[in-house]
Amino acid sequence: MTNFDAELAHRLAAEAGELLLQIRDERGYAEPRALREAGARRSHDYIVEQLRLWRPDDAVLSEEALGARDADEAADRLDAQRVWIVDPLDGTREYAEEGRSDWAVHVALWSTEPPAEPARRRRRTGGVEKKTGGRLAAGAIALPAQGTVLSADPAPGGAAEATPRGAQVRIAASRTRPPSFLGEVAADLGALLVPMGSAGAKIAAVITGEVDAYVHAGGQYEWDSAAPVAVALAQGLHASRLDGSPLVYNRADPMLPDLVVCRPRLARSLLDAIRDRLALDPAAGEAGGDGETGLLVTSQAG
Repeated sequence: MTNFDAELAHRLAAEAGELLLQIRDERGYAEPRALREAGARRSHDYIVEQLRLWRPDDAVLSEEALGARDADEAADRLDAQRVWIVDPLDGTREYAEEGRSDWAVHVALWSTEPPAEPARRRRRTGGVEKKTGGRLAAGAIALPAQGTVLSADPAPGGAAEATPRGAQVRIAASRTRPPSFLGEVAADLGALLVPMGSAGAKIAAVITGEVDAYVHAGGQYEWDSAAPVAVALAQGLHASRLDGSPLVYNRADPMLPDLVVCRPRLARSLLDAIRDRLALDPAAGEAGGDGETGLLVTSQAG
């Protein structure tokens, strides 16, 4: 069965990504702030325009929309059966730095409609938020500077495996403001810390097998993770809050401060290590706040 929503998410993410590359080429890097603002705004305008054309009855939650962070502006989408959750430019800092490719475009669909996927796929994608009756029904992440688009309607086979079991764990941390507990988690896992860019690029690295896990704490919004999580779940990966509870989308307050995305075999040990460290210092998970705080776990042979 063709998933037309998945096709639309894939197309919009890809085309917005091409637009962002064009804007970067036209404007150059001399004025980073102006470049970031122009890219985010024009990508937002394009995606919203296309959604109004192809899905006029659906609601939209976008980072660049006026009032996106205001719970008082959420009434329309809270009553909607279908809500597109969009980050027109994830990783604005990286986008405005010449030579960086770790930025992304996110397009996801949250829906209360019954899933059309086979039962096996439905178990993976439908368990995200049982309490609300909604689910991430489609999603795509474009990594334009890498020439890659990842979709929640993947070919059979699931996510690529990273390096073999028993290899040394590496943790790729936020470039800017990692939470204080990350160093302790790395030590508990016998891991090394390695910096990486935007949230979408980090989760994409888990999906493609470049790394094994991504852990975030300290402040994100629904648009920072909805599309990457939709793709990760469709690929059979684990995704949850730091305490193991489900990720819930399309809420009045779009703040979603923490998450874990990893291979199922790593979930227990990773969640246990995080829980133990936060039990010793509960405030440690509150650092950051720039939407890109986090760590990645990879395995290194040796």
